[in-house]
Amino acid sequence: LVCLGFNLLIFDSLATSSSVPTISVHTDVRTVVLKSQAQQCTINTSTQMTKIGLYVSNMKDKLLTPGTYITADQLHSTRLKAVITIQTYTRRWRAQRLTAQLRLDKELQLVRMEREERRKIEEKEEQIRDEYCRRMNPRKKEDFALLYNALEKWRQDEVERINATLSGAERKAALCVLLKEETQLIASIGSHRITAGERNQEKAVQVFLNKCAAPKTWRAFDGTMTQMDTPESIRAKELRDLYNSINLNYLSQEERLDILLTLKHTVKEHDCKLTKQIVELIDREADLLLRGVKESNLEGLRKRIATLFLQYIKTPTFNPQVSRFLQVPQDPAQLKNIYFCRGCSNYLLSTDFALTASARVVGLCLQCSELDNEARCQKDSSHYKTILKRLRETEAESSPDTKITYLLQVQDLQYLVDVVWGAQSALCAWNDLHDLVLVRWDRHWEWSPWNCILLTKDEAATHYKVENMEKVPCI
Repeated sequence: LVCLGFNLLIFDSLATSSSVPTISVHTDVRTVVLKSQAQQCTINTSTQMTKIGLYVSNMKDKLLTPGTYITADQLHSTRLKAVITIQTYTRRWRAQRLTAQLRLDKELQLVRMEREERRKIEEKEEQIRDEYCRRMNPRKKEDFALLYNALEKWRQDEVERINATLSGAERKAALCVLLKEETQLIASIGSHRITAGERNQEKAVQVFLNKCAAPKTWRAFDGTMTQMDTPESIRAKELRDLYNSINLNYLSQEERLDILLTLKHTVKEHDCKLTKQIVELIDREADLLLRGVKESNLEGLRKRIATLFLQYIKTPTFNPQVSRFLQVPQDPAQLKNIYFCRGCSNYLLSTDFALTASARVVGLCLQCSELDNEARCQKDSSHYKTILKRLRETEAESSPDTKITYLLQVQDLQYLVDVVWGAQSALCAWNDLHDLVLVRWDRHWEWSPWNCILLTKDEAATHYKVENMEKVPCI
């Protein structure tokens, strides 16, 4: 036997010298298995008693009186009763706590339901109030589209009533009266539209001038914003202030002449046809002011001066900063995004066209489409825009990488709502577009036209609680 490296090597002694010895490796030598086992041994005890020659003190001895003997069954029964009592009071405490928690949850749920119901009512009232304000005080194109749509609905209802109640000459007379009323309403809407257009044009001009005069800004590494005025932005700011000055009202004659003189020196820096026209108009107004002409008679002349000076501001030669905000790009490489409108025969940017997802060619621009809608269809697309806005907000929260909802246009969504889903809820056939939303059919997949369903807001909240649409139990 040879012990090497704490391994036991066993050689066969009967093997010949020419054969290779067989080696068996065992780990018993180096592996020790320990086991602990408790044993109860015999213990000898004794008691020392008093005897002759030995005194044991009894000062600490106690006199015990034997009580009633309690059997093992009686002890077990007593302990069992105590356990039952403890369990009874424990279960009662847990039941009371659970009941109180359920009562609190119910109260909170009722409060949430009441708050949600009140929020829905307030939201519906806010929508109705906003729609009423838009009709009474229209400002945007969508507001006038809403007015034309309401006018068309009123006309159709009146025509149906006349056809159902009258006939012959009375019917024709009633239709003529209806046509006159419709003409008056269209003229009234047109006058409001002209006023709103002028107001919006003034706001757009101010926004444009403020953009041109804004300094360059950038964010530093520590989050602070840094602004820098360039020579171009300073020039744009001076022209903006001068434009606002010539549009001021209720100025004295000296103040007006001072502003006209400043404007004349500004435009005379460049010699061209436009500046000559502005200088000629300035001299004409100054001469009329010195002659004592009333300001009401100078409104047209002052408007011409402001219009020509605005054209002067929008010229990149005189205002280099304005080249960044012109609709027609100054770089010829960007002209590839210019398309031809077959309605107004103008070349416009691609952003001025409403292209649907299935469009093959570029058709009418946005302005021509709106004009065609006002003249013939008179449809209101504000409800569909609201549905599309809600859809994009919901998808942005659930999946920020979504793209289909941003490729979808209002015309595409209107086709989905009106043609595919019939402009009503798929479950309860509710047809009020204020309460309808487009949601996912399977909430685990991204929204798409083939993974959507039109429901009310309450139905959509319940629909999103379904985990698997394939395992919905039948009712």
